[in-house]
Amino acid sequence: MSKLTTLRSHFGDLGIDAMLITSEFNRRFITGFTGSTGNAIVTKDGAVFLTDFRYTQQAKSQVKDFTIHEFKKSLVEETAEKLKELGATKIGFEKEHMSYGLYELYNKAVDGVLVPFSSTIENMRMIKTEDELSVLRKAAEIADQAFEHICTFIKPGMKEIDVSNELEFFMRKLGATSSSFDIIVASGERSALPHGVASEKVIEKGDFVTLDFGAYFNGYVSDITRTVAVGEPSEKLKEIYQIVLDAQEKSLREIKPGMNTAEADAIARDHIKSHGYGDAFGHSLGHGIGLEVHEGPGLSPRSSVILEPGMVITIEPGIYLEGIGGVRIEDDAIVTENGLERLTHSTKELRIL
Repeated sequence: MSKLTTLRSHFGDLGIDAMLITSEFNRRFITGFTGSTGNAIVTKDGAVFLTDFRYTQQAKSQVKDFTIHEFKKSLVEETAEKLKELGATKIGFEKEHMSYGLYELYNKAVDGVLVPFSSTIENMRMIKTEDELSVLRKAAEIADQAFEHICTFIKPGMKEIDVSNELEFFMRKLGATSSSFDIIVASGERSALPHGVASEKVIEKGDFVTLDFGAYFNGYVSDITRTVAVGEPSEKLKEIYQIVLDAQEKSLREIKPGMNTAEADAIARDHIKSHGYGDAFGHSLGHGIGLEVHEGPGLSPRSSVILEPGMVITIEPGIYLEGIGGVRIEDDAIVTENGLERLTHSTKELRIL
């Protein structure tokens, strides 16, 4: 079933006869357009893509199954005109992606009723196609290679930001457009910060260094975390490392399709709790990745999405001890018919650099 056919199948439940897609990632998913300006309109029997002069030729080559319209006035005004031409009277809009100010402009311009909808396209995005999986595999491969490289680079006396910059440059050399997000390099006591973005701190002997990074490649992301030691770490750090590793490996073995995301989260969470560190694991076990580094499904105690083949998720338990340090280990994995297929393959045995 084509994306447009699937999208149209939701119109009845949403009570709409047209859909206006304005968000960057949903627009790219539905149309294939990689530029920065454009609106997609989908009706029951038509589809129009609006963009300006800068992107018209690009849209003609990238956007299939849509009529391309080059707008010359404002995007809002000409979108409203197209909706009227198409006979749209109940127009769905992405309520989580349209600002109130923009909503006011469309509400004034459109000759019809704007109907908010939520997560319809995001839910479609959760199941990856083979083409998407191919790109995600490459993004993961770049991250794996970057980890191997950075293990030869990190030295005592080096700043965290130097490590972050080297990771970024190396991934770009391998074909990445950029990193997937602001790279986390957190050393020593800062490794107890789950999102300790690289700082000016100097890495010292005995530090654990948490490296959380990924490659942005052809519009898709990878997301990997490894924790390494620079010099001999303390026994406490070794202890929590093994607990996190065992929890992560247990999750990779036991998560399977048909399981809901809260059950998946509980596999690692219960293991960490059983060793007395439940309060030190405060975030979810993982999340979906694809066009964005955080998308559905979320693997948390508060989530109840049923895992299905084709979803791509992260598995990233952690333990964080204030004043001591922390550990997180993360892989990307595809949900298959039988369980999980890892996309990231870097070693997870504790490396002492």
